[in-house]
Amino acid sequence: MEKSEENKGVKNRIVAAAWQLFHERGYNGTTVDDIIALSGTSKGSFYYYFSTKDELLNTLSLILDDYYEELDATMDPQMNHFDKLLYLNYKTHSMMEERISIDLLASLYSTQLVSQGQRHLLDQNRKYYKLITKIVEEGQKRGEIKKDRTIGEITNYYSMCERALVTDWCLNRGAYSLGEYSKACMPVMLEHFRVEK
Repeated sequence: MEKSEENKGVKNRIVAAAWQLFHERGYNGTTVDDIIALSGTSKGSFYYYFSTKDELLNTLSLILDDYYEELDATMDPQMNHFDKLLYLNYKTHSMMEERISIDLLASLYSTQLVSQGQRHLLDQNRKYYKLITKIVEEGQKRGEIKKDRTIGEITNYYSMCERALVTDWCLNRGAYSLGEYSKACMPVMLEHFRVEK
């Protein structure tokens, strides 16, 4: 295994362990030592990647990207590409509802709003944006997604709708199911781009 792949594996283990613990114990109830123990890494490894526990809040995009990769690998290649967008949205929002504390999501979104540095959720190099772009492009080629907007415009609109649904859910303190709400709303929000067969 190449060193960079090995390093990526260590970082991903730390991030996955941290978010699992944040969900189970809460952010304040989780220590760096807890994260190190669960991830099977060392203090040196932790501090190589992260200066503080707070920096882990910005890694939600990594957790989501890994999940998008899993979903991409299991999706039926013959599925209509418009339906693929809806499927990804439903599955990811259901996962977020089950595995990620609403308080952490709210904290992450609010820090992204005031952050002077990189806004990880908007990073176009994320696996998320590459996957949505690929689905939209293939959907347009297959005649399943309209071509009256560019691939980039549709991708950005899709991601904006996803963020809006999560933000609204956080504002409502999780009073309803994010997955089910998204399943009902996202088809309406994207309807313009569907090509009727």
